[in-house]
Amino acid sequence: MVEKLERARVIRIHGHGGPELMRLEEIDVPPPAPHEVRIRQKAIGLNFIDIYCRTGLYPNPLPHGLGFEAAGVVESTGAEVRHLRVGDRVAYGQSPIGAYANLRNVPADRVVRIPDGVSFEQAAALMLKGLTVQYLFRQTYRLQGNETILFHAAAGGVGLIACQWARALGVRLIGTASTPEKAALARRHGAWEVIDSSREDIVARVKELTGGRKVPVVYDGVGKSTWEISLDCLQPRGLMVSFGNASGPVEGVNLGVLAAKGSLYVTRPTLATHVPTAQAMQAAADELFELVTAGKLDIVIGQRFALADAARAHEALNARGTTGATVLTLD
Repeated sequence: MVEKLERARVIRIHGHGGPELMRLEEIDVPPPAPHEVRIRQKAIGLNFIDIYCRTGLYPNPLPHGLGFEAAGVVESTGAEVRHLRVGDRVAYGQSPIGAYANLRNVPADRVVRIPDGVSFEQAAALMLKGLTVQYLFRQTYRLQGNETILFHAAAGGVGLIACQWARALGVRLIGTASTPEKAALARRHGAWEVIDSSREDIVARVKELTGGRKVPVVYDGVGKSTWEISLDCLQPRGLMVSFGNASGPVEGVNLGVLAAKGSLYVTRPTLATHVPTAQAMQAAADELFELVTAGKLDIVIGQRFALADAARAHEALNARGTTGATVLTLD
């Protein structure tokens, strides 16, 4: 049977800039290609990378959709797809851009099955953020337990997962947060200590909490505003993991600074290079889902918006007025 085109509701932009450029449109969705699956989406995850794509910091050919993360049900499969079937509950966090849609085709090797104990909203909120923590903690710098680490923006979507995962590993996570309320939220989710960055000297507090030893690794998704602070919190030969740009990109790096501050290492990792195959993606996702079903990882969804209100969701995210994860919901 030849599949027909279907119509999908999508958010797209025709120019780079502010949230006001986001439009709700209808487009045709062709039958899935041989290595694709068509997914009827139930929930969509929002991330700071979506803002970078909207503003053009990470440019894509215009016009284009937004988003990389969602969950839903497989409606049809391409001729070469073997590991997924129609009716499977699935999620993805590393698709081609365009997840802000109620229906779309996705490369099958980016899609994982989700267990019955994990909801669509949980999966949509978990995939990109949770897989990020998985590669940070289990691959980029493999935590063994008993370490003391620094993790910026501990009350954000990635941060709250990191707090819980660190606790499950027996790691003492020192978080940073911009308000007392966010600091309290991070503590409730497993942070060992939280530094209020609006009131406290981060470097001084890290030294105090570690008896002057500082930390072997800093995970920094904030970027420009915390770069120097993060370096000053590292032990000699420590690792600076710069994985995001919430305050703007780090520019003009002087490698001599790394020598002066103690033969430091720095890396700018991405998720894609840590889960390059369907097998690696499913294995990383399974580790996440096991934590959820075991009750060790609670996916905190702080905000829900309808697909048509995606621009308002971006405004809240950009203003750092959110806690936990933000999802777009679909009828």
